[in-house]
Amino acid sequence: MTAALAGCGGGEDKAATNGGDDNSLVVYCPHPIAFINPLVEEFEKSSGVKVEVIAAGSGELLKRVESEKANPLGDIFWGGSLNTMKPKADLFENYTSVNEDHIQPAFKNVEGPLTRFTDIPSVIMVNTNLIGDIKVEGYEDLLNPALKGKIATADPSKSSSSYEHLVNMLYAMGNGNPDNGWAYVEKLCSNLDGKLLSGSSAVYKGVADGEYTVGLTFEEGGAKYVADGAPVKLVYMKEGVISKPDGIYIIKNAKHMENAKKFIDFITSKEAQTLITQKLHRRSVRDDVPAPQGLQDKSTINIIQDDENVVNQNKKAWLDKFKDIFTSTK
Repeated sequence: MTAALAGCGGGEDKAATNGGDDNSLVVYCPHPIAFINPLVEEFEKSSGVKVEVIAAGSGELLKRVESEKANPLGDIFWGGSLNTMKPKADLFENYTSVNEDHIQPAFKNVEGPLTRFTDIPSVIMVNTNLIGDIKVEGYEDLLNPALKGKIATADPSKSSSSYEHLVNMLYAMGNGNPDNGWAYVEKLCSNLDGKLLSGSSAVYKGVADGEYTVGLTFEEGGAKYVADGAPVKLVYMKEGVISKPDGIYIIKNAKHMENAKKFIDFITSKEAQTLITQKLHRRSVRDDVPAPQGLQDKSTINIIQDDENVVNQNKKAWLDKFKDIFTSTK
């Protein structure tokens, strides 16, 4: 496996070079390398396919896929929440994995190009060394003046997990009506004190490293640190948690189409999904793989739902509104 940063010299050239190698696969992926490596190495070993990973934020990688439509340099887009990816579904090939019969009903690929990969609740990550006696049980607690400037969150236009949190807080703090959640967003932005990070990994790393006291992230981003014994804990917002799958997608007209299909089939297999739960701390989308040890049982979390049609129709307007609010509070 080789890895490159999308914005770094060499990444694009490598992807283009691999385009002529029939036994290769180019994967665009916003996941941390530590998450990617075990799965890619297992796939390479079992398939004999050589994988190159181009790593960057989901927003940056989506722009890359769009700009390369006439000549795709990537084969797989691995990551990105469904709320982020559904509006871009026309960039991806229809494909149903051989494992679809074992995918939980809520996570079936009913659209064609959108294979579900893992189930991810939004969470608040707390540094237990720094939090002291400050209570954090949900979104409302993040408005505590004692946390001003100590909250890690990423730009929702660049990070799909941060966009998921924006959607989550609009619904949770608006009591099911996202229009009523903006008053909370304004107060939260004021408490961010002008700090907005560039990507998901900066959030959970920032909390684990003690740069921030709390962070708005996704479950697996914090769960690895919990499992490794870092001074952090995960809080499932008492006002409500939206738990959404992220996905894995074949880029339209991919040069290595057969290898891309093999990769989708591998990632959704029982073997890979078991590795994901046991080693990588994510919840499986399969019906025959139990939840990871140490994570809160989903039945005890206050799970709420968004309206996908409303979210898809309003994404640009909501991102623009968030930007306006954040900029005005800096």
